[in-house]
Amino acid sequence: MLKTKIIAPAPGAYAYPLLIKSLLLSGERYGAANEIVYADKLRYSYTTLNQRIRRLANALTAAGVKAGDTVAMLDWDSHRYLECFFAVPMIGAVLHTVNIRLSADQVLYTMNHAEDDLVLVHDDFVPLIEQIHDGLTTVKGYVRLSDNPAPDTLLPMLGEYESLLAEASPDYDFPDFDENSVATIFYTTGTTGSPKGVYFTHRQLVLHTLTATGSLSGYQSMPLVRCDDVYMPITPMFHVHAWGVPYVATLMGIKQVYPGRYEPNSLVRLFRDEKVTFSHCVPTILQMILGCEEAKNTRLDGWKMLLGGSALTLGIAAQASAKGIQIHSGYGMSETCPLLCTSYLSGVELEQSTQAQLTLRIKTGMPTPMVDLKIVDADGHAVAHDGEALGEIVVRAPWLTQGYLHEPEKGAELWQDGWLHTGDLASIDPAGRVEIKDRIKDVIKTGGEWISSLDLENLISEHASVISVAVVGIADEQWGERPMALVVCIPGHAVDQSILEAHLQQFVASGRINKWAIPKQFDFVAEIPKTSVGKINKKLIRENQRI
Repeated sequence: MLKTKIIAPAPGAYAYPLLIKSLLLSGERYGAANEIVYADKLRYSYTTLNQRIRRLANALTAAGVKAGDTVAMLDWDSHRYLECFFAVPMIGAVLHTVNIRLSADQVLYTMNHAEDDLVLVHDDFVPLIEQIHDGLTTVKGYVRLSDNPAPDTLLPMLGEYESLLAEASPDYDFPDFDENSVATIFYTTGTTGSPKGVYFTHRQLVLHTLTATGSLSGYQSMPLVRCDDVYMPITPMFHVHAWGVPYVATLMGIKQVYPGRYEPNSLVRLFRDEKVTFSHCVPTILQMILGCEEAKNTRLDGWKMLLGGSALTLGIAAQASAKGIQIHSGYGMSETCPLLCTSYLSGVELEQSTQAQLTLRIKTGMPTPMVDLKIVDADGHAVAHDGEALGEIVVRAPWLTQGYLHEPEKGAELWQDGWLHTGDLASIDPAGRVEIKDRIKDVIKTGGEWISSLDLENLISEHASVISVAVVGIADEQWGERPMALVVCIPGHAVDQSILEAHLQQFVASGRINKWAIPKQFDFVAEIPKTSVGKINKKLIRENQRI
Protein backbone atom coordinates (compact mmCIF):
# COMPACT_ATOMS: atom_id res chain seq x y z
CA MET A 1 0.00 0.00 0.00
CA LEU A 2 1.41 3.37 -1.06
CA LYS A 3 2.18 5.56 1.93
CA THR A 4 0.60 8.95 1.30
CA LYS A 5 -0.01 12.06 3.35
CA ILE A 6 -3.25 11.94 5.36
CA ILE A 7 -4.38 14.94 7.41
CA ALA A 8 -6.81 14.40 10.26
CA PRO A 9 -10.09 16.32 9.81
CA ALA A 10 -10.99 19.22 12.07
CA PRO A 11 -13.10 18.39 15.11
CA GLY A 12 -16.73 18.43 14.08
CA ALA A 13 -15.99 18.10 10.34
CA TYR A 14 -18.82 16.19 8.66
CA ALA A 15 -17.82 13.04 6.75
CA TYR A 16 -20.49 13.28 4.04
CA PRO A 17 -21.70 9.76 3.13
CA LEU A 18 -22.81 9.11 -0.43
CA LEU A 19 -26.43 8.13 0.28
CA ILE A 20 -29.42 8.13 -2.03
CA LYS A 21 -31.14 10.72 0.17
CA SER A 22 -28.63 13.31 -1.10
CA LEU A 23 -30.05 12.95 -4.63
CA LEU A 24 -33.33 14.44 -3.41
CA LEU A 25 -31.81 17.74 -2.26
CA SER A 26 -31.61 19.52 -5.62
CA GLY A 27 -34.74 18.50 -7.53
CA GLU A 28 -37.13 20.54 -5.42
CA ARG A 29 -34.73 23.50 -5.44
CA TYR A 30 -34.57 23.71 -9.22
CA GLY A 31 -37.98 22.37 -10.22
CA ALA A 32 -40.40 22.56 -7.29
CA ALA A 33 -43.39 23.08 -9.59
CA ASN A 34 -42.30 20.57 -12.24
CA GLU A 35 -44.53 17.54 -12.50
CA ILE A 36 -44.35 13.83 -11.85
CA VAL A 37 -46.98 12.33 -14.17
CA TYR A 38 -48.46 8.82 -14.01
CA ALA A 39 -49.99 8.04 -17.41
CA ASP A 40 -53.42 9.70 -17.58
CA LYS A 41 -54.15 9.01 -13.91
CA LEU A 42 -52.19 11.38 -11.68
CA ARG A 43 -49.82 14.32 -11.57
CA TYR A 44 -48.14 16.23 -8.76
CA SER A 45 -45.17 18.52 -8.08
CA TYR A 46 -41.65 17.83 -6.82
CA THR A 47 -42.67 19.38 -3.51
CA THR A 48 -45.38 16.73 -3.25
CA LEU A 49 -42.93 14.00 -4.36
CA ASN A 50 -40.60 14.76 -1.46
CA GLN A 51 -43.52 14.81 0.95
CA ARG A 52 -44.87 11.49 -0.36
CA ILE A 53 -41.42 9.88 0.02
CA ARG A 54 -41.40 10.89 3.69
CA ARG A 55 -44.95 9.57 4.14
CA LEU A 56 -43.93 6.28 2.51
CA ALA A 57 -40.94 5.99 4.86
CA ASN A 58 -43.31 6.32 7.82
CA ALA A 59 -45.77 3.83 6.33
CA LEU A 60 -43.02 1.27 5.74
CA THR A 61 -41.68 1.72 9.25
CA ALA A 62 -45.19 1.29 10.68
CA ALA A 63 -45.48 -1.92 8.63
CA GLY A 64 -42.45 -3.28 10.48
CA VAL A 65 -39.75 -2.69 7.86
CA LYS A 66 -36.35 -2.29 9.54
CA ALA A 67 -32.87 -1.44 8.31
CA GLY A 68 -31.49 -4.44 6.42
CA ASP A 69 -34.94 -5.79 5.51
CA THR A 70 -35.89 -6.34 1.88
CA VAL A 71 -38.98 -4.81 0.27
CA ALA A 72 -40.18 -6.35 -2.99
CA MET A 73 -41.93 -4.26 -5.65
CA LEU A 74 -44.25 -5.62 -8.36
CA ASP A 75 -45.71 -2.72 -10.33
CA TRP A 76 -45.88 -1.15 -13.76
CA ASP A 77 -43.72 1.96 -14.28
CA SER A 78 -45.38 4.47 -11.98
CA HIS A 79 -44.96 7.33 -9.51
CA ARG A 80 -45.11 4.66 -6.78
CA TYR A 81 -42.01 2.99 -8.21
CA LEU A 82 -40.16 6.31 -8.23
CA GLU A 83 -41.13 6.91 -4.59
CA CYS A 84 -39.86 3.44 -3.63
CA PHE A 85 -36.57 4.05 -5.46
CA PHE A 86 -35.93 6.61 -2.72
CA ALA A 87 -37.94 5.78 0.42
CA VAL A 88 -36.99 2.11 0.74
CA PRO A 89 -33.19 2.47 0.64
CA MET A 90 -33.32 5.78 2.53
CA ILE A 91 -34.64 4.02 5.65
CA GLY A 92 -31.78 1.51 5.36
CA ALA A 93 -33.81 -1.27 3.73
CA VAL A 94 -33.16 -2.96 0.36
CA LEU A 95 -35.47 -2.54 -2.63
CA HIS A 96 -36.00 -5.73 -4.68
CA THR A 97 -37.38 -4.73 -8.09
CA VAL A 98 -39.10 -7.96 -9.12
CA ASN A 99 -39.04 -8.88 -12.82
CA ILE A 100 -42.77 -9.23 -13.47
CA ARG A 101 -42.16 -10.92 -16.82
CA LEU A 102 -40.51 -13.99 -15.36
CA SER A 103 -42.43 -17.22 -14.94
CA ALA A 104 -44.22 -17.86 -11.63
CA ASP A 105 -41.54 -20.37 -10.61
CA GLN A 106 -38.76 -17.87 -11.36
CA VAL A 107 -40.52 -15.09 -9.44
CA LEU A 108 -40.89 -17.46 -6.48
CA TYR A 109 -37.20 -18.35 -6.69
CA THR A 110 -36.04 -14.72 -6.81
CA MET A 111 -38.26 -13.60 -3.93
CA ASN A 112 -37.10 -16.45 -1.69
CA HIS A 113 -33.48 -15.98 -2.75
CA ALA A 114 -33.66 -12.25 -1.96
CA GLU A 115 -35.37 -13.04 1.37
CA ASP A 116 -38.12 -10.49 0.82
CA ASP A 117 -39.88 -9.30 3.99
CA LEU A 118 -42.62 -7.03 2.66
CA VAL A 119 -44.20 -7.08 -0.81
CA LEU A 120 -45.77 -4.11 -2.59
CA VAL A 121 -47.96 -5.61 -5.32
CA HIS A 122 -50.11 -4.04 -8.03
CA ASP A 123 -53.59 -5.47 -8.51
CA ASP A 124 -52.55 -6.89 -11.88
CA PHE A 125 -49.97 -9.10 -10.15
CA VAL A 126 -52.05 -10.20 -7.18
CA PRO A 127 -53.06 -13.43 -9.03
CA LEU A 128 -49.36 -14.21 -9.55
CA ILE A 129 -48.59 -13.71 -5.86
CA GLU A 130 -51.65 -15.73 -4.86
CA GLN A 131 -50.26 -18.56 -6.99
CA ILE A 132 -46.89 -18.60 -5.20
CA HIS A 133 -47.86 -17.27 -1.74
CA ASP A 134 -47.66 -20.64 0.00
CA GLY A 135 -44.11 -21.12 -1.27
CA LEU A 136 -42.79 -17.74 -0.08
CA THR A 137 -40.62 -18.48 2.96
CA THR A 138 -39.75 -15.03 4.34
CA VAL A 139 -42.62 -12.69 3.37
CA LYS A 140 -44.48 -11.26 6.37
CA GLY A 141 -47.08 -9.10 4.64
CA TYR A 142 -48.31 -7.27 1.55
CA VAL A 143 -49.28 -3.75 0.54
CA ARG A 144 -51.74 -3.38 -2.33
CA LEU A 145 -51.12 -0.95 -5.20
CA SER A 146 -54.39 -0.02 -6.89
CA ASP A 147 -55.31 2.20 -9.81
CA ASN A 148 -58.98 1.16 -9.76
CA PRO A 149 -61.27 -0.77 -7.40
CA ALA A 150 -60.23 -4.45 -7.45
CA PRO A 151 -61.57 -7.80 -6.21
CA ASP A 152 -60.81 -8.95 -2.68
CA THR A 153 -57.86 -11.25 -2.07
CA LEU A 154 -56.98 -13.77 0.63
CA LEU A 155 -53.41 -12.42 0.81
CA PRO A 156 -52.61 -10.87 4.23
CA MET A 157 -52.78 -7.24 3.08
CA LEU A 158 -51.58 -4.55 5.48
CA GLY A 159 -53.46 -1.92 3.52
CA GLU A 160 -53.65 -0.04 0.24
CA TYR A 161 -50.71 2.15 -0.75
CA GLU A 162 -52.51 5.50 -1.09
CA SER A 163 -54.52 4.97 2.10
CA LEU A 164 -51.37 4.15 4.06
CA LEU A 165 -49.63 7.27 2.74
CA ALA A 166 -52.63 9.44 3.57
CA GLU A 167 -52.55 8.22 7.18
CA ALA A 168 -48.76 8.63 7.55
CA SER A 169 -46.93 11.71 8.78
CA PRO A 170 -45.22 13.91 6.14
CA ASP A 171 -42.22 14.34 8.46
CA TYR A 172 -39.30 11.90 8.51
CA ASP A 173 -35.68 12.52 9.41
CA PHE A 174 -33.71 10.12 7.22
CA PRO A 175 -30.64 8.88 9.11
CA ASP A 176 -27.03 8.64 8.02
CA PHE A 177 -25.44 5.21 7.74
CA ASP A 178 -22.62 3.46 5.88
CA GLU A 179 -22.63 4.43 2.20
CA ASN A 180 -21.60 0.86 1.35
CA SER A 181 -24.97 -0.44 2.54
CA VAL A 182 -26.89 -2.39 -0.12
CA ALA A 183 -29.69 -0.26 -1.58
CA THR A 184 -31.18 -2.35 -4.39
CA ILE A 185 -31.27 -5.86 -5.77
CA PHE A 186 -32.73 -7.36 -8.92
CA TYR A 187 -32.25 -10.56 -10.86
CA THR A 188 -30.69 -11.09 -14.25
CA THR A 189 -31.45 -14.15 -16.35
CA GLY A 190 -28.53 -15.78 -18.12
CA THR A 191 -28.27 -18.60 -20.62
CA THR A 192 -28.06 -21.30 -17.97
CA GLY A 193 -29.22 -21.89 -14.41
CA SER A 194 -31.43 -19.83 -12.13
CA PRO A 195 -31.59 -16.01 -12.20
CA LYS A 196 -28.67 -14.30 -10.46
CA GLY A 197 -29.06 -11.57 -7.85
CA VAL A 198 -27.28 -8.33 -8.76
CA TYR A 199 -26.97 -5.75 -5.99
CA PHE A 200 -25.84 -2.15 -5.68
CA THR A 201 -24.90 0.07 -2.75
CA HIS A 202 -25.84 3.66 -2.00
CA ARG A 203 -22.33 4.77 -2.91
CA GLN A 204 -22.47 2.99 -6.26
CA LEU A 205 -25.87 4.43 -7.18
CA VAL A 206 -24.88 7.97 -6.24
CA LEU A 207 -21.65 7.80 -8.26
CA HIS A 208 -23.49 6.26 -11.22
CA THR A 209 -26.11 9.03 -11.04
CA LEU A 210 -23.53 11.81 -10.98
CA THR A 211 -21.58 10.34 -13.90
CA ALA A 212 -24.72 9.63 -15.92
CA THR A 213 -25.91 13.20 -15.35
CA GLY A 214 -22.67 14.57 -16.74
CA SER A 215 -22.51 12.10 -19.62
CA LEU A 216 -26.10 12.62 -20.77
CA SER A 217 -26.05 16.40 -20.48
CA GLY A 218 -22.50 17.69 -20.79
CA TYR A 219 -21.46 16.74 -24.33
CA GLN A 220 -22.54 18.42 -27.54
CA SER A 221 -23.30 15.09 -29.20
CA MET A 222 -25.29 13.73 -26.21
CA PRO A 223 -27.65 16.56 -25.17
CA LEU A 224 -30.21 14.15 -23.77
CA VAL A 225 -31.08 15.60 -20.37
CA ARG A 226 -31.23 19.34 -19.88
CA CYS A 227 -33.20 21.43 -17.40
CA ASP A 228 -36.14 21.93 -19.80
CA ASP A 229 -36.40 18.31 -20.95
CA VAL A 230 -39.35 16.01 -20.27
CA TYR A 231 -38.35 12.45 -19.41
CA MET A 232 -40.33 9.26 -19.99
CA PRO A 233 -38.69 5.85 -19.44
CA ILE A 234 -39.55 3.02 -21.80
CA THR A 235 -37.20 0.61 -20.04
CA PRO A 236 -38.90 -1.25 -17.16
CA MET A 237 -38.13 0.16 -13.74
CA PHE A 238 -37.52 -3.39 -12.49
CA HIS A 239 -34.56 -3.63 -14.89
CA VAL A 240 -31.38 -1.91 -13.65
CA HIS A 241 -33.42 0.95 -12.08
CA ALA A 242 -34.66 1.93 -15.58
CA TRP A 243 -30.97 2.33 -16.43
CA GLY A 244 -30.61 4.69 -13.46
CA VAL A 245 -32.17 7.62 -15.32
CA PRO A 246 -35.02 8.24 -12.82
CA TYR A 247 -32.31 9.11 -10.28
CA VAL A 248 -30.76 11.51 -12.82
CA ALA A 249 -34.11 13.14 -13.63
CA THR A 250 -34.97 13.57 -9.95
CA LEU A 251 -31.55 15.04 -9.17
CA MET A 252 -32.13 17.60 -11.94
CA GLY A 253 -35.76 18.33 -11.06
CA ILE A 254 -37.09 17.86 -14.60
CA LYS A 255 -40.62 16.78 -15.52
CA GLN A 256 -41.03 12.99 -15.44
CA VAL A 257 -43.75 10.94 -17.14
CA TYR A 258 -44.33 7.34 -16.07
CA PRO A 259 -46.45 5.43 -18.61
CA GLY A 260 -47.65 2.47 -16.56
CA ARG A 261 -47.99 -0.61 -18.72
CA TYR A 262 -46.16 -0.25 -22.03
CA GLU A 263 -48.56 0.00 -24.96
CA PRO A 264 -47.09 1.57 -28.12
CA ASN A 265 -50.09 3.75 -29.02
CA SER A 266 -50.37 5.14 -25.48
CA LEU A 267 -46.62 5.85 -25.45
CA VAL A 268 -46.95 7.92 -28.61
CA ARG A 269 -49.94 9.78 -27.14
CA LEU A 270 -48.00 10.54 -23.96
CA PHE A 271 -45.05 11.75 -26.06
CA ARG A 272 -47.37 14.12 -27.90
CA ASP A 273 -49.60 15.27 -25.03
CA GLU A 274 -46.93 15.63 -22.31
CA LYS A 275 -44.32 17.00 -24.75
CA VAL A 276 -41.79 14.26 -23.93
CA THR A 277 -38.29 14.98 -25.23
CA PHE A 278 -36.18 12.11 -23.85
CA SER A 279 -36.71 8.37 -23.51
CA HIS A 280 -34.63 5.22 -23.51
CA CYS A 281 -35.48 1.68 -24.59
CA VAL A 282 -34.28 -1.46 -26.34
CA PRO A 283 -34.51 -1.59 -30.16
CA THR A 284 -37.48 -3.97 -30.14
CA ILE A 285 -39.59 -1.45 -28.20
CA LEU A 286 -38.56 1.33 -30.58
CA GLN A 287 -39.65 -0.91 -33.45
CA MET A 288 -43.06 -1.46 -31.82
CA ILE A 289 -43.49 2.30 -31.42
CA LEU A 290 -42.60 2.98 -35.05
CA GLY A 291 -45.07 0.36 -36.25
CA CYS A 292 -48.09 1.33 -34.13
CA GLU A 293 -51.19 3.05 -35.51
CA GLU A 294 -50.71 6.24 -33.48
CA ALA A 295 -47.21 6.73 -34.92
CA LYS A 296 -48.46 6.51 -38.50
CA ASN A 297 -50.12 9.91 -38.16
CA THR A 298 -47.73 11.49 -35.67
CA ARG A 299 -44.39 13.12 -36.33
CA LEU A 300 -41.89 12.26 -33.60
CA ASP A 301 -39.64 15.28 -34.02
CA GLY A 302 -37.66 16.31 -30.98
CA TRP A 303 -37.83 12.88 -29.31
CA LYS A 304 -34.30 12.07 -28.19
CA MET A 305 -33.94 8.33 -27.77
CA LEU A 306 -31.14 6.41 -26.04
CA LEU A 307 -31.00 2.83 -27.34
CA GLY A 308 -29.28 -0.03 -25.55
CA GLY A 309 -29.70 -3.57 -24.30
CA SER A 310 -29.04 -5.06 -27.73
CA ALA A 311 -27.57 -3.95 -31.02
CA LEU A 312 -29.41 -1.23 -32.94
CA THR A 313 -29.45 -1.99 -36.67
CA LEU A 314 -28.97 0.70 -39.27
CA GLY A 315 -32.36 -0.17 -40.72
CA ILE A 316 -34.32 0.59 -37.54
CA ALA A 317 -32.19 3.69 -36.88
CA ALA A 318 -32.99 5.01 -40.35
CA GLN A 319 -36.74 4.42 -39.85
CA ALA A 320 -36.67 6.27 -36.53
CA SER A 321 -34.64 9.14 -37.96
CA ALA A 322 -37.10 9.51 -40.83
CA LYS A 323 -39.87 10.05 -38.26
CA GLY A 324 -37.84 12.76 -36.49
CA ILE A 325 -36.34 10.76 -33.62
CA GLN A 326 -32.78 11.67 -32.63
CA ILE A 327 -30.89 8.39 -32.20
CA HIS A 328 -28.20 7.82 -29.56
CA SER A 329 -26.64 4.58 -28.33
CA GLY A 330 -25.65 3.45 -24.88
CA TYR A 331 -23.90 0.32 -23.64
CA GLY A 332 -23.87 -1.51 -20.35
CA MET A 333 -25.22 -4.60 -18.67
CA SER A 334 -27.18 -5.51 -15.58
CA GLU A 335 -24.00 -6.02 -13.58
CA THR A 336 -22.64 -2.56 -14.49
CA CYS A 337 -25.55 -0.45 -13.12
CA PRO A 338 -25.56 -0.13 -16.31
CA LEU A 339 -23.75 2.82 -17.92
CA LEU A 340 -20.37 2.07 -19.54
CA CYS A 341 -20.39 3.75 -22.98
CA THR A 342 -22.42 6.25 -24.96
CA SER A 343 -22.28 7.26 -28.60
CA TYR A 344 -19.99 10.21 -29.15
CA LEU A 345 -19.54 12.38 -32.25
CA SER A 346 -16.86 15.01 -32.68
CA GLY A 347 -17.66 18.51 -33.93
CA VAL A 348 -16.63 17.54 -37.44
CA GLU A 349 -18.80 14.41 -37.36
CA LEU A 350 -21.81 16.44 -36.17
CA GLU A 351 -21.57 18.46 -39.39
CA GLN A 352 -21.95 15.33 -41.54
CA SER A 353 -25.20 14.26 -43.17
CA THR A 354 -27.84 12.52 -41.09
CA GLN A 355 -27.17 9.23 -42.89
CA ALA A 356 -23.42 9.47 -42.28
CA GLN A 357 -24.05 10.24 -38.61
CA LEU A 358 -26.33 7.21 -38.17
CA THR A 359 -23.52 4.78 -38.91
CA LEU A 360 -21.64 6.34 -35.98
CA ARG A 361 -24.65 6.75 -33.69
CA ILE A 362 -25.48 3.04 -33.74
CA LYS A 363 -21.99 2.07 -32.63
CA THR A 364 -21.26 1.32 -29.00
CA GLY A 365 -19.43 4.60 -28.52
CA MET A 366 -16.93 6.01 -26.04
CA PRO A 367 -16.43 4.86 -22.44
CA THR A 368 -18.03 7.39 -20.11
CA PRO A 369 -16.04 9.32 -17.51
CA MET A 370 -14.68 7.16 -14.66
CA VAL A 371 -15.00 3.95 -16.73
CA ASP A 372 -11.71 2.10 -17.20
CA LEU A 373 -12.34 -0.15 -20.22
CA LYS A 374 -10.07 -2.33 -22.27
CA ILE A 375 -10.49 -5.09 -24.84
CA VAL A 376 -8.38 -8.18 -24.26
CA ASP A 377 -7.57 -11.38 -26.15
CA ALA A 378 -7.84 -14.89 -24.74
CA ASP A 379 -4.54 -14.42 -22.89
CA GLY A 380 -5.66 -11.19 -21.24
CA HIS A 381 -3.53 -8.91 -23.41
CA ALA A 382 -4.98 -5.66 -24.74
CA VAL A 383 -5.79 -5.79 -28.46
CA ALA A 384 -4.62 -3.18 -30.95
CA HIS A 385 -6.67 0.00 -31.27
CA ASP A 386 -7.14 -0.45 -35.00
CA GLY A 387 -10.90 -1.04 -35.24
CA GLU A 388 -10.24 -4.60 -36.42
CA ALA A 389 -8.68 -6.70 -33.66
CA LEU A 390 -11.29 -8.49 -31.57
CA GLY A 391 -11.39 -9.30 -27.89
CA GLU A 392 -13.58 -9.29 -24.79
CA ILE A 393 -14.60 -6.06 -23.10
CA VAL A 394 -13.41 -5.94 -19.49
CA VAL A 395 -14.12 -2.98 -17.23
CA ARG A 396 -13.58 -1.24 -13.91
CA ALA A 397 -15.79 1.55 -12.56
CA PRO A 398 -16.90 2.62 -9.07
CA TRP A 399 -20.50 1.43 -9.60
CA LEU A 400 -20.06 -2.16 -10.81
CA THR A 401 -21.72 -4.92 -8.79
CA GLN A 402 -19.13 -6.62 -6.63
CA GLY A 403 -20.63 -10.09 -6.99
CA TYR A 404 -23.85 -12.11 -7.10
CA LEU A 405 -26.04 -12.48 -4.02
CA HIS A 406 -25.31 -15.76 -2.15
CA GLU A 407 -23.23 -17.05 -5.12
CA PRO A 408 -19.53 -16.31 -4.52
CA GLU A 409 -18.38 -18.78 -7.19
CA LYS A 410 -20.32 -17.01 -9.92
CA GLY A 411 -19.09 -13.68 -8.62
CA ALA A 412 -15.52 -14.93 -8.95
CA GLU A 413 -16.25 -15.92 -12.56
CA LEU A 414 -17.55 -12.41 -13.23
CA TRP A 415 -14.48 -10.79 -11.66
CA GLN A 416 -11.26 -12.34 -12.97
CA ASP A 417 -7.90 -10.71 -12.28
CA GLY A 418 -9.60 -7.61 -10.89
CA TRP A 419 -11.64 -6.85 -14.02
CA LEU A 420 -15.35 -7.40 -14.63
CA HIS A 421 -15.70 -9.62 -17.70
CA THR A 422 -18.69 -8.62 -19.85
CA GLY A 423 -18.75 -11.54 -22.27
CA ASP A 424 -19.01 -9.05 -25.17
CA LEU A 425 -16.73 -9.34 -28.20
CA ALA A 426 -15.63 -5.96 -29.55
CA SER A 427 -13.01 -3.89 -31.33
CA ILE A 428 -11.73 -0.40 -30.52
CA ASP A 429 -10.52 2.16 -33.06
CA PRO A 430 -7.63 4.65 -32.82
CA ALA A 431 -10.00 7.33 -31.52
CA GLY A 432 -11.09 5.06 -28.66
CA ARG A 433 -14.56 4.31 -30.03
CA VAL A 434 -15.79 0.83 -29.05
CA GLU A 435 -17.82 -1.32 -31.42
CA ILE A 436 -19.42 -4.51 -30.12
CA LYS A 437 -19.27 -7.30 -32.66
CA ASP A 438 -21.22 -9.92 -30.74
CA ARG A 439 -21.77 -11.69 -27.48
CA ILE A 440 -18.96 -14.24 -27.20
CA LYS A 441 -21.58 -16.97 -26.90
CA ASP A 442 -23.41 -15.70 -30.01
CA VAL A 443 -20.49 -15.34 -32.42
CA ILE A 444 -20.73 -17.87 -35.25
CA LYS A 445 -17.70 -20.08 -35.87
CA THR A 446 -17.68 -21.47 -39.39
CA GLY A 447 -14.74 -23.22 -41.04
CA GLY A 448 -12.33 -21.73 -38.49
CA GLU A 449 -13.58 -18.17 -39.15
CA TRP A 450 -15.64 -15.92 -36.86
CA ILE A 451 -18.80 -14.33 -38.22
CA SER A 452 -20.52 -11.56 -36.26
CA SER A 453 -24.26 -12.17 -35.97
CA LEU A 454 -24.70 -8.45 -35.28
CA ASP A 455 -22.94 -7.46 -38.51
CA LEU A 456 -25.16 -9.81 -40.50
CA GLU A 457 -28.30 -8.53 -38.78
CA ASN A 458 -27.29 -4.98 -39.63
CA LEU A 459 -26.77 -5.77 -43.32
CA ILE A 460 -29.99 -7.76 -43.67
CA SER A 461 -31.92 -4.96 -41.94
CA GLU A 462 -30.88 -2.56 -44.70
CA HIS A 463 -33.30 -4.30 -47.09
CA ALA A 464 -36.32 -2.03 -47.39
CA SER A 465 -38.83 -4.84 -46.71
CA VAL A 466 -37.19 -6.12 -43.50
CA ILE A 467 -38.70 -5.02 -40.18
CA SER A 468 -36.48 -7.04 -37.84
CA VAL A 469 -33.97 -9.87 -37.99
CA ALA A 470 -32.06 -12.22 -35.71
CA VAL A 471 -29.07 -14.31 -36.78
CA VAL A 472 -27.74 -17.34 -34.92
CA GLY A 473 -25.33 -20.16 -35.67
CA ILE A 474 -26.73 -23.62 -36.36
CA ALA A 475 -24.88 -26.90 -36.60
CA ASP A 476 -23.32 -27.79 -39.94
CA GLU A 477 -21.54 -31.10 -40.61
CA GLN A 478 -18.98 -29.58 -42.97
CA TRP A 479 -18.28 -26.18 -41.41
CA GLY A 480 -19.18 -26.71 -37.76
CA GLU A 481 -21.67 -23.84 -37.81
CA ARG A 482 -23.45 -21.79 -40.45
CA PRO A 483 -25.56 -18.65 -40.00
CA MET A 484 -29.36 -18.90 -39.91
CA ALA A 485 -31.62 -15.83 -40.03
CA LEU A 486 -35.10 -15.27 -38.58
CA VAL A 487 -36.70 -12.42 -40.51
CA VAL A 488 -39.85 -10.35 -40.01
CA CYS A 489 -40.92 -8.51 -43.17
CA ILE A 490 -43.45 -5.79 -43.92
CA PRO A 491 -46.79 -7.55 -44.45
CA GLY A 492 -47.63 -8.04 -48.10
CA HIS A 493 -44.07 -7.62 -49.37
CA ALA A 494 -42.94 -10.49 -51.58
CA VAL A 495 -39.60 -11.41 -50.01
CA ASP A 496 -38.00 -14.83 -50.04
CA GLN A 497 -34.59 -16.38 -49.40
CA SER A 498 -33.29 -15.74 -52.90
CA ILE A 499 -34.07 -12.01 -52.63
CA LEU A 500 -32.18 -11.65 -49.34
CA GLU A 501 -29.29 -13.75 -50.64
CA ALA A 502 -29.04 -11.38 -53.62
CA HIS A 503 -29.22 -8.42 -51.22
CA LEU A 504 -26.24 -9.79 -49.26
CA GLN A 505 -24.25 -10.56 -52.41
CA GLN A 506 -23.63 -6.84 -52.87
CA PHE A 507 -21.76 -6.82 -49.56
CA VAL A 508 -19.75 -9.87 -50.64
CA ALA A 509 -18.82 -8.02 -53.84
CA SER A 510 -17.74 -4.92 -51.88
CA GLY A 511 -15.65 -7.01 -49.47
CA ARG A 512 -17.69 -6.27 -46.34
CA ILE A 513 -18.46 -9.97 -45.76
CA ASN A 514 -17.24 -13.28 -47.13
CA LYS A 515 -19.55 -15.44 -49.22
CA TRP A 516 -19.79 -18.08 -46.47
CA ALA A 517 -21.32 -15.47 -44.17
CA ILE A 518 -24.57 -15.55 -46.17
CA PRO A 519 -27.01 -17.54 -44.00
CA LYS A 520 -27.64 -21.16 -44.85
CA GLN A 521 -31.35 -20.61 -44.31
CA PHE A 522 -33.81 -17.76 -43.85
CA ASP A 523 -36.94 -18.41 -41.81
CA PHE A 524 -39.69 -15.83 -42.32
CA VAL A 525 -41.71 -15.38 -39.12
CA ALA A 526 -44.38 -13.07 -37.70
CA GLU A 527 -42.41 -12.37 -34.52
CA ILE A 528 -38.92 -12.98 -33.14
CA PRO A 529 -38.69 -14.45 -29.60
CA LYS A 530 -37.82 -11.90 -26.91
CA THR A 531 -36.50 -12.11 -23.35
CA SER A 532 -38.35 -10.70 -20.33
CA VAL A 533 -36.74 -7.29 -20.92
CA GLY A 534 -37.41 -7.13 -24.66
CA LYS A 535 -34.08 -8.33 -26.04
CA ILE A 536 -33.89 -10.88 -28.85
CA ASN A 537 -33.78 -14.33 -27.21
CA LYS A 538 -31.05 -16.06 -29.20
CA LYS A 539 -30.81 -18.87 -26.70
CA LEU A 540 -34.43 -19.83 -27.40
CA ILE A 541 -33.95 -19.43 -31.16
CA ARG A 542 -31.01 -21.85 -31.08
CA GLU A 543 -32.96 -24.30 -28.92
CA ASN A 544 -35.91 -24.20 -31.32
CA GLN A 545 -33.60 -24.99 -34.22
CA ARG A 546 -32.43 -28.16 -32.46
CA ILE A 547 -35.95 -29.49 -31.93
